[in-house]
Amino acid sequence: MKVLDLRCEQGHLFEGWFGSEDDFQSQLARDLIACPVCSSVRIHKGLSAPRLNLGAATAPSTPGAPAAPAAAASSTPLVPEDRLRAVQAAWLQMSRRIVQQTEDVGAQFADEARRIHRGEVEERGIRGQATPREALELLEEGIGVLPLAVPDTSKETLQ
Repeated sequence: MKVLDLRCEQGHLFEGWFGSEDDFQSQLARDLIACPVCSSVRIHKGLSAPRLNLGAATAPSTPGAPAAPAAAASSTPLVPEDRLRAVQAAWLQMSRRIVQQTEDVGAQFADEARRIHRGEVEERGIRGQATPREALELLEEGIGVLPLAVPDTSKETLQ
């Protein structure tokens, strides 16, 4: 199994698991690999360090020496690439939550938001599409809207 660090044309980082280099190249050529953040299929392979599983190869502890605190590893400052991965992961998790907790009303978003605002239908979380003009009109009417680019991968069932 090959674990590759991948990057899309927008600079989003993600990991891909492939049976072999040929498997990766084949999927890449057929546009089967897409960025989980922006769905771009323009993917580039980054540098990947090999992972060697050497079993329980830990240094023996010295009698009487204090054990290293477990939290020390997690308090290490993140390098910029690690920060980017953490932000992307948080965004994907949040976008999946938005999709799970809202109803997609599609192009009827502006009309449905007005109906909810006026009390014509039960209040609930909705998402959909609105033109910039519709969004501005909703804001002018006192209806709070927030434009969010929810990645297509957030709308799919995780395997």
